[in-house]
Amino acid sequence: MDGIVTDVAVGVKRGSDELLSGSVLSSPNSNMTSMVVTANGNDSKKFKGEDKMDGAPSRVLHIRKLPGEVTETEVIALGLPFGKVTNILMLKGKNQAFLELATEEAAITMVNYYSAVTPHLRNQPIYIQYSNHKELKTDNTLNQRAQAVLQAVTAVQTANTPLSGTTVSESAVTPAQSPVLRIIIDNMYYPVTLDVLHQIFSKFGAVLKIITFTKNNQFQALLQYGDPVNAQQAKLALDGQNIYNACCTLRIDFSKLVNLNVKYNNDKSRDYTRPDLPSGDGQPALDPAIAAAFAKETSLLGLPVAAVPGALSPLAIPNAAAAAAAAAAGRVGMPGVSAGGNTVLLVSNLNEEMVTPQSLFTLFGVYGDVQRVKILYNKKDSALIQMADGNQSQLAMNHLNGQKMYGKIIRVTLSKHQTVQLPREGLDDQGLTKDFGNSPLHRFKKPGSKNFQNIFPPSATLHLSNIPPSVAEEDLRTLFANTGGTVKAFKFFQRDHKMALLQMATVEEAIQALIDLHNYNLGENHHLRVSFSKSTI
Repeated sequence: MDGIVTDVAVGVKRGSDELLSGSVLSSPNSNMTSMVVTANGNDSKKFKGEDKMDGAPSRVLHIRKLPGEVTETEVIALGLPFGKVTNILMLKGKNQAFLELATEEAAITMVNYYSAVTPHLRNQPIYIQYSNHKELKTDNTLNQRAQAVLQAVTAVQTANTPLSGTTVSESAVTPAQSPVLRIIIDNMYYPVTLDVLHQIFSKFGAVLKIITFTKNNQFQALLQYGDPVNAQQAKLALDGQNIYNACCTLRIDFSKLVNLNVKYNNDKSRDYTRPDLPSGDGQPALDPAIAAAFAKETSLLGLPVAAVPGALSPLAIPNAAAAAAAAAAGRVGMPGVSAGGNTVLLVSNLNEEMVTPQSLFTLFGVYGDVQRVKILYNKKDSALIQMADGNQSQLAMNHLNGQKMYGKIIRVTLSKHQTVQLPREGLDDQGLTKDFGNSPLHRFKKPGSKNFQNIFPPSATLHLSNIPPSVAEEDLRTLFANTGGTVKAFKFFQRDHKMALLQMATVEEAIQALIDLHNYNLGENHHLRVSFSKSTI
């Protein structure tokens, strides 16, 4: 599938009922009494598309302005995140379609959601609204391929395999072998976290476990459902979709594994059935209250989204049901949806004797491109930090809240401010505000930079790079010991002596060393680059 869905549209004239009252075919492998057809030219003429914009809710939706080459599977996929799709009628000549959902409630959620976020198919806006028809009755003889697609989706939704002897289009479904999906993310211009994956994939069933890793310089994940049927549905709806506008494309296959063994609950792996697991890597274990929230999994549509610490907040859609749908599915490829959220963070409980705008820029710059920093004049243990976008502020908050900086546990929350104001010209604010908008030290300016794949929580082990040939292990050990900590271990990369791993005694010491030594001039025009590592020595 090339894209995702679209806007809110028009339906059918009551007078065209005779078209829709053809024979009704019951699928032998489900309790559904509906099939797919593509109307022929004569049928299309009878559809005037005159439903009123403010029509009464119906489980039949009228979709118009469809791209000419769009497939049945793509139209069905529009409805899948909101509930079971029970019928489809394509009016190819008119670039329109009718989609029937199992319940009126699902249709209302879908219309409400897409009235707030214009859907697109193949980069073209489409329009969705209630039809005057309360159900679709269709003639099954007109288009065998369309019929096969819906049968295939029906089979997935009712845990049966497609009918024998039915030709299923490639983009539809094959029998599910495993409840585990292997997910590769292409064009990863924005970081994608475990929590984002959980939100998106939870819409298709309970996600039990997720493991994320980097292989061949690509971010990948293994995700396990309780049932292969859920994996099948998720693959059908999400394969080829973009998580954010024009980037972060999902490539989904079934894994050969049928069960994942998760040892730690942290930002790289999680077992949602075992909130008691340790976090590993010396990171603080999950807060008991959060662990309890995991176990409860209470949320509008039975999704554990709200219980996931640091999960991206759903799009601000007033309707509660639509918000719940948006939380799980709404982040998938909705053009015009920015990578969203507030860009300004409020950091409190800082060591006011030690902290500077530069030190905050360096530490928070590990998780995004810091634009401006303001230490508050009347409350110097607090600061506002403006990141380049909402994803980056979310990442920084997730990773740095609760960490120790200059001996104090800092608190990081989203600020109500939209921007950080610079002082008026000529006003001396004692260097408390600094504009880093044009800094050459931004790590994420370049789209597709490898830095997007190397975002890790603060750890005692640091990754060093850009080391000149003349600098030896002893020089670096001495340099890092001078930041006030103890160097426990050091290792040059075997193939490349420009890079090394260096382990401090504690995470706090490593944070201090990173603040002091990132961009340190080692001579020969080599400025040291320091980041947190997921490895241990």
